[in-house]
Amino acid sequence: MQTVHHTWSSSRLEAGRVSGGSGGRRLTGRVSAVRTSAVHRSAAVLARRRRAADGVPPQRLGAGERLAWLNAASTRIGTTLDLELTARELAEFTVPGFADGAAVDILESVLHGEEGSRWTGSGVPAMRAVALSAVDTMSTLEAVPVGETYVRDQKRHETLLHRYCLRQGKPVMVTRMREDDFDRVAPTSSGAAKMRALGVHSYLAVPLIARGLLLGSADFVRGPGSPPFSPTDLALAEQLVSRAAVFIDNARLYGREREHVVTLQRSLLPRGTPDTPGLRVHGEYAPSATRHAVGGDWYDIMSLPGGRTALMAGDVMGRGLPAAATMGRLRAVARTLMTLDMAPERVLARLDLATRDLEDDQVATFLCAVYDPADSRCTLAGAGHVPPLLLDGRGGAAFVDLPAGAPLGAGVIPYDPVTVTVPEGGGLVLYTDGLVKARGADLEDQLGRLRSAALALPPGALEDGGLIAAAPAGPGRFDEAVLLTARAVPLDEGTGLRVWPLSGDGRAASEARRLVTRQLAEWGLDDLADVCELVVSELVGNALRYGNGPGELRLLRGERLVVEVSDTGPDLPQIQHADLSDEGGRGLQLVNMLCRRWGSCRTPGGKVVWAEQNLPA
Repeated sequence: MQTVHHTWSSSRLEAGRVSGGSGGRRLTGRVSAVRTSAVHRSAAVLARRRRAADGVPPQRLGAGERLAWLNAASTRIGTTLDLELTARELAEFTVPGFADGAAVDILESVLHGEEGSRWTGSGVPAMRAVALSAVDTMSTLEAVPVGETYVRDQKRHETLLHRYCLRQGKPVMVTRMREDDFDRVAPTSSGAAKMRALGVHSYLAVPLIARGLLLGSADFVRGPGSPPFSPTDLALAEQLVSRAAVFIDNARLYGREREHVVTLQRSLLPRGTPDTPGLRVHGEYAPSATRHAVGGDWYDIMSLPGGRTALMAGDVMGRGLPAAATMGRLRAVARTLMTLDMAPERVLARLDLATRDLEDDQVATFLCAVYDPADSRCTLAGAGHVPPLLLDGRGGAAFVDLPAGAPLGAGVIPYDPVTVTVPEGGGLVLYTDGLVKARGADLEDQLGRLRSAALALPPGALEDGGLIAAAPAGPGRFDEAVLLTARAVPLDEGTGLRVWPLSGDGRAASEARRLVTRQLAEWGLDDLADVCELVVSELVGNALRYGNGPGELRLLRGERLVVEVSDTGPDLPQIQHADLSDEGGRGLQLVNMLCRRWGSCRTPGGKVVWAEQNLPA
């Protein structure tokens, strides 16, 4: 408009000059006056808009500036998906711009993630004070402290205006408070007396309603030096509170979804630690400190035949329920594969195929380790995972030089294993990248800090999850994390492990029976000797017949008694259906009947066949 006026005025000016005389001079003065007035009006509008955006009291603004004030509220309220922070932003925005004091209260059910609803019961619903704000002169108002629930006087609540606001879902305004109004506004008699003493003269309560559901309420008061609330203020407060209610409800929905994801995540993790001979194992899951990165980190601990222990840690690249669901599926597949006692690199290859079969095209990093207490050796294989930390038990630590491998689902196999020795007193730390990632920090530096933190922990703190609290990122950690620590310790008194090499000729069976019988007598398990002799004879006989001769005999006494025989044959044994006239084929049937369970698995040099018996009560 200013440009149009300027063009039109210039044309009239030229016409005046053509006509001559003093008319041109008079017209020039008029143009200057019009231009100056337009500039002043524009500056005044911009100034009022700035005042509105800065929270200048709406009662001092015009209609256009009130709209600018509401727009400013949209940028300063609901900046995060934190429900309580959003309520605080509402209270702080309205003081002193709209009121001298403000309080925001939320239904307890809403804070617990439940749906809001219109209150139809007697009294006042359970509510919690989540935000308070007041000018200095009103700072001593007696209000429910933030974080505490309401304690209402049963004789007073039926007459409270706040109760009407919640039950009817409509705002309540007292333009000029009379003597009895203070008792209808304040929750307690002492609170009413405090309001009188401080000169509170006007009150406004607006329900927080989003999507037709009651979430809580916002209360406003004005004191000396401020005009009373007017119908215009009421309309403005309804618009402001309705916008804030949507932000609060969004935060509630997000918080509820996050809690569901965390609950699902924790339910899919191990609920206990199995028997792990020679290892003291601790696993821990820590949600992100920023409350938004939840979904796909997991760990697992499994007892394998022969006293071996499988340790696994993985991280699905994603967030929310899809990542948690994928994590659960991958963990189930990994457990199934480890039940077959497969080598870590073969587990990763099979997991890669399973991940590629998922419909949502997820990828994940994964680390698998198998520890053998017989020789304190640990075999590891990784798929794009951060390297594990190995502690030598003498004050030193280093990250295992493990081939990174491609993440699961990328379709790049095979994976290469690495074998390391974990000395007694030493330990192995598996984790996900959420434990070391930090904004603006180099990953190598963070890994170095993690190593230093592990070495600085006092004895026993590592097994208690001390690295979670001592993580380099600290409260700034923006991703969830999993920590799995395993410390090599001597076998328990109730656990025994013996390994013997066997000759590859016909004497192997009698040699194995003699070794087993003598060892069971030392352990006081003579009652199991007869069955164990029969089992070991069958396992050694199969190794002689189909496996190029037996290699080692292993006997483990733990929660159960496990006997294991290795050989170099490629074929895994299977139970055969023998006819009455057949001379053989019944050995494994007897093993299957006499033992709790039995099984076999491939090894890099052949296979292992094992059988498990229950110990006497």
